[in-house]
Amino acid sequence: MNIDLLFLSCNRLHYTKHSIPALLADPSEEFSLTIWDNGSTDGSREFLESVQDSRIVKKVLSPTNVGAYPVVNHAIKDSSADLIGFIADDLLVTPGWTRALGAAHEEVPEFGKISCWHFALEEFDYERARHKIQTFGRHQLLRHPWTNGCGLAKVSILREVGLMRPEEGESAYWRHVARRGYVNGYYFPLIPVEHMDYPWSPYFPYKGHLDEWFKNSSTARQHGVRTMADAKAWHRRILATVLDGPWDVKYYMGWRGKLRHGKDRLRRALTGSRF
Repeated sequence: MNIDLLFLSCNRLHYTKHSIPALLADPSEEFSLTIWDNGSTDGSREFLESVQDSRIVKKVLSPTNVGAYPVVNHAIKDSSADLIGFIADDLLVTPGWTRALGAAHEEVPEFGKISCWHFALEEFDYERARHKIQTFGRHQLLRHPWTNGCGLAKVSILREVGLMRPEEGESAYWRHVARRGYVNGYYFPLIPVEHMDYPWSPYFPYKGHLDEWFKNSSTARQHGVRTMADAKAWHRRILATVLDGPWDVKYYMGWRGKLRHGKDRLRRALTGSRF
């Protein structure tokens, strides 16, 4: 299957210097790569201009930050490939990941979005997750209705679902895919991808001055993360949803979704946790 990859960068040269070389590290991986820089002023544009590889089909150095969703939506509309993946500048991929995910997509028509594992491998707990590990032919997934981050999805399915809606967010978009009966999840055995913007990542550049990270991180701003304790609590909550939560999207929608949110609010009220 033909694969289009979109690499998105914006003012994070310290990550980009690691992420682009990793993405291009395996010369036998076959894909067409578009690099889009969203108005960087920290040297990222100059670095990306210097990167050379025969698989790079386009470089767009936007003079302003137009946001991620317009760029992603344009890539979906413009793609002539079978599969598409979106790579943020803070993700350090495992070379060879596109072959495993591409083969799974080719053999299983119902696969929607298959992702790499963006948590630490030691955070995976098989006993907690075993109820969500499902087999499809010779492939297995840790099934979950949304899997943000590094992965591949069928272009035909994304066009069927429609474009991403900024007011909903990425997780909601992949739930729309699952609601149509397609299967999302993390490929299993897990294929790791290092999320360098986690404060505990060895590549994290803000150690000792977390205030700068809280100011610059969209995730921190969106969820009210203000301290390292907040960051760890939020991370544990997301990990618990992936490992322990149900795989069927219906439990996150409608009255079932409202019930889950109500139980979560009660838990936070009883424990005093913000997350």
